[in-house]
Amino acid sequence: MEDTPTLYTERLILRPLQLADAEAIQQQFAHWQVVRYLNAAVPWPYPEDGALSYLRDIALPAIARGEEWHWTIRLQSAPEQLLGNISLMDQADNHRGFWLAPAAQGQGLMTEACAAVTRYWFETLGRPLMRVPKAAPNIGSRRISERTGMRLIGTDEDDFVGGRFPRELWEITREEWLQQQS
Repeated sequence: MEDTPTLYTERLILRPLQLADAEAIQQQFAHWQVVRYLNAAVPWPYPEDGALSYLRDIALPAIARGEEWHWTIRLQSAPEQLLGNISLMDQADNHRGFWLAPAAQGQGLMTEACAAVTRYWFETLGRPLMRVPKAAPNIGSRRISERTGMRLIGTDEDDFVGGRFPRELWEITREEWLQQQS
């Protein structure tokens, strides 16, 4: 597989993650509003070298192995400013994850970013199915799944940074996604 490409949407540049993004990620990510509904594997309080350690030890090696694809989210009008991250993962029942800085939330940016990486998942990577787990109280994430044609296929419980919550599993097949595109 070739290197992760830069993706463009109407308003966004999704640039492949690089080690140089660590400082900007550290500044934007380490906020309770961003992390509370993320998997409990995310350390909290977030360590001072949390972003650097994550990029160096987890994300970049997974990219190199061809198991994950990560992009930073930036406005085309301000490409120097990192607003968040969106990722695709080749893991059972966990194919897409994201976070967005609080100041950038509520503007439809993540829906736009999700459309671009979902297209990459189905068209470029040729995957037959996308499944996305989320904390049930994360209403913003739920709305993105609903708007993008996913359906709820299961619930259980899991540990998140903010505690133990009900967890939902959302799904869309390649065929369903293709029907939406036509």
